[in-house]
Amino acid sequence: MGRSINLEGKVALITGASSGLGKRFAQVLSEAGAKVVLASRRTERLKELRAEIEASGGAAHVVALDVMDYQSVKAAIAHAETEAGTIDILVNNSGVSTTQKLTDVTPSDYEYVFGTNVRGAFFVAQEVAKRMIMRANGRSKPAYRIINIASVAGLRVFPQIGLCAMSKAAVVQMTKAMALEWGRHGINVNAICPGYIDTELNHHHWKTEQGQKLVSMLPRHRVGAPGDLDGLLLLAADESQFMNGSVISADDGFSL
Repeated sequence: MGRSINLEGKVALITGASSGLGKRFAQVLSEAGAKVVLASRRTERLKELRAEIEASGGAAHVVALDVMDYQSVKAAIAHAETEAGTIDILVNNSGVSTTQKLTDVTPSDYEYVFGTNVRGAFFVAQEVAKRMIMRANGRSKPAYRIINIASVAGLRVFPQIGLCAMSKAAVVQMTKAMALEWGRHGINVNAICPGYIDTELNHHHWKTEQGQKLVSMLPRHRVGAPGDLDGLLLLAADESQFMNGSVISADDGFSL
C-alpha cells in the first residue's frame, strides 16, 4: 500500500530558503501540506518563492533573518510565530563555505564560516527549541522536529575546504548534543549530510576543468540534484518518531 508524508497542520521554518537546498526543502514541505516560513537575508528572493508556493496552493510567509545577528534571530522567530503560528519543524539550513588552504584562512574568514554554520545554526535551533520546550509542558512524545543541514565534509575532510569541514563537523556534534538534551521534551533533532549537489550557486563550477576533475572522483561520476534529498524530509514527519540524533549521509556513497 502506498503512503505519502502528510504535514497538514504543521508549521515549518526553513532558514537559507532563498535559493538552493533551502528553496527545495521549502517547496517539498509545502507540497506535503505544511505551512512554511521562508527565512533569509534576501527577502526579495523569498517573496518570489512565496508567490510560487501560493500559486501552487500552498501557504507561505516571509521573514528577514541574519543568522550572524543574535537579535535578528530572536526577532525573526518571534515574527514567524506571530505570522504563521507555533513552529513544529525547523530546517536549519543556512550555511556558507570558502575555498582556500588553511594557511590562508584569515580571522574574518573564520568568523564568517563558523559564525554562520555553527554559531548561527546553534542560536536559531536554541531559540526555536526554547519555544518548543515551553509548549511541551513535560510531555516526551516526539512532536517537534529540528533538522540540521550539515555536509559530507563534516564526516570526511577534503582539500581546500578544511574550514567548512571543521564547521560542519561541529554541526554533527551539535545535533547529537541537542538530541540528547532535548529529546525528553519531545524534540527530535537529526542531521542530513549532503554530498555534492548541483544548485544555482555552484552550477557553473561543474563545467570547469576543476569541477570535471572532482566529478570524475565521485563514485558514480555525477553530482546530485536538490530533489535527490526529498526523501530525507521524512525526518519532518510523524513517521520518524524513533529517529533522534541520527546523522544521515546523502552523498551517493562518496563518504564510504
